[in-house]
Amino acid sequence: MNSDVQIAGDPLALPHLMPPPPAHPSTVAGFAGLARAVAADRAAWSRLVRYDATSRWYRRLRTGPGYEVWLLSWVPGQGSGLHDHGRSSGVLTVLHGELTETHRTPGGAVRRRLVAGDQRVFAPGHTHEVVNDSLEPAVSLHVYFPGLTEMPFHDRRDEVALRNSPAPARQYAPRD
Repeated sequence: MNSDVQIAGDPLALPHLMPPPPAHPSTVAGFAGLARAVAADRAAWSRLVRYDATSRWYRRLRTGPGYEVWLLSWVPGQGSGLHDHGRSSGVLTVLHGELTETHRTPGGAVRRRLVAGDQRVFAPGHTHEVVNDSLEPAVSLHVYFPGLTEMPFHDRRDEVALRNSPAPARQYAPRD
């Protein structure tokens, strides 16, 4: 008896029958995967990193249909200020060192320590501050979709209130 492959041939050998590969990610999980893939290619980004004592250093690594990828470096003490990303969603991935992200929730401020390999996904309008409050430089990767067109900063009084808000103890979960 003949198999289907013997009778009809291998469908994978006929490219016109296969769906086209996606041109770019189309889901949050896809963008998080893109960030992980770029992060894993250390040889491609590590030689580009520069540290600037006066301000955060950044470089756009890649653009695609509806997204862009940025590489940032942070020396100790540098921070983003309290801001949002307008209509863009994003994925923040720490590549080296550690950063602290603080954002407001209905229950108060939440602080998260992010170390190399950690990712943080956020929706449009997510207001946060990211700071390198460690003693070592840090490097992070940011994917924005759609591409970043605005980054509004928020009132300094809100920033001080956010920094001084007590963070629930459960937000400082021990790392394995």
